[in-house]
Amino acid sequence: MSKRNSDKMATWPIGKLLFSMALPAVISLFIQSMYNIVDTMYISQYSQDAMFAIGLVFPLQQAALSLALGTGVGIGTLVSRRLGEKRSDDANKVATTGLFISLLHIIIVFVVGLFFSEPFLGLFTDRPEIIALGAEYLYIVMLLNFGQFLSVVFERILQAQGNMVVPMISLICGALTNIILDPIFIFGQFGMPEMGMAGAAVATVAGQIVSMVIDLVVLIFGRHDVKFSLKGFKLDLTNIKNIYTVALPTAIMNMISSVTTTLMNGVLIKFSENAVTSLSLYFKLQSFIFMPCFGFSQGSLPILSYNFGAKDRGRYYKTARLYMICALVVMGIGTGLFILTPDLMLSFFAMDEALKEVARVTLQIISLSFLPAACSIVFNTVFQSFGKGTTSMIQSILRQIGFLIPCAYLLSNISLEAVWYSYPIAEILVVIIFIPLVIKTYRKAFSETYANA
Repeated sequence: MSKRNSDKMATWPIGKLLFSMALPAVISLFIQSMYNIVDTMYISQYSQDAMFAIGLVFPLQQAALSLALGTGVGIGTLVSRRLGEKRSDDANKVATTGLFISLLHIIIVFVVGLFFSEPFLGLFTDRPEIIALGAEYLYIVMLLNFGQFLSVVFERILQAQGNMVVPMISLICGALTNIILDPIFIFGQFGMPEMGMAGAAVATVAGQIVSMVIDLVVLIFGRHDVKFSLKGFKLDLTNIKNIYTVALPTAIMNMISSVTTTLMNGVLIKFSENAVTSLSLYFKLQSFIFMPCFGFSQGSLPILSYNFGAKDRGRYYKTARLYMICALVVMGIGTGLFILTPDLMLSFFAMDEALKEVARVTLQIISLSFLPAACSIVFNTVFQSFGKGTTSMIQSILRQIGFLIPCAYLLSNISLEAVWYSYPIAEILVVIIFIPLVIKTYRKAFSETYANA
């Protein structure tokens, strides 16, 4: 690691370091959440059927992103740890190994999109117009997923070195590209043909490719501590294992959200299409709150991983404590907004009064889960920094498969409104269970570190 970055990660005051690392990620992810809103806003203006189709395709699209995020976290965490251990050459090998793994995952997503898009949609509707709309969108975003995948991985490699500005710039440029192209491609402006759902998908893919290109150019031509090194490179099974130790559980953990959303859609469709659409709208709007929280996670993880590798327990603890405070503040503000101003938030989208009535209640009730969710996100980051990706995965499985879905099925016998309470119930239960575990893991990790020093 260069002297400047080493000084930054090892010696800067924790408050200054965390905010310098987190704020660029917060800003970029906030912009990214805004383009998710804009995307759905334009689709809602196109038709309410299109908005329902977006709700159905969301889980499969989310699964592809989960694989990318898991891979990026696995690579970034290991790179940070190697840099903290002053093993720069090994950090280069990890990054290069990660690139090969990423290419394999891109092919997997391509195959899934090609063969499973229409059968997946057919699980929830027999309306051919809905299946056609959803498949039109999925084919494009899944088959051309390389932009999203590689941009996520490149961003994590840059963040692992303490570089949060370039990922921020690349995400903002990608988001702006999507926002600008959405109305042009969806409605056929400036001489372009009207493409509808396909237009929304093309705009999304274009934004992802722009982000990828910016990150790649900086990685290749910029001055960085970590470089891709293909000369004499051989795949190292140890690096592959270490990457997957964090990457696979993290990917599965995020994919569980996709599985959960799919199962929830199965519960909700028994009530109405509006119930499915309202959950989709909730996920778009909650990204305004969760994305900043995930920005603090992105800023904290390299610092935590570095200081664990450097055996600095004091700086690790101060970072984790400040991260928890920031996460709770962000989620507290989000809870207030969702409970007090649901109509204002729903005004982004074109919808009839029946849908608005369902969506209003959805936002108010599920937002009760935000504060305990903040604790869960922090716990996940701590586990990942110690290389305990499996523990993070178990936490997510327990919350969503162990608690959320069974609660939703049981409460669906009462009413649709009761179903929404399954979210705060699940979050509260998992936090109660994992508070002692995260404390035990922290104490044990540093005790073993000093014993082996």
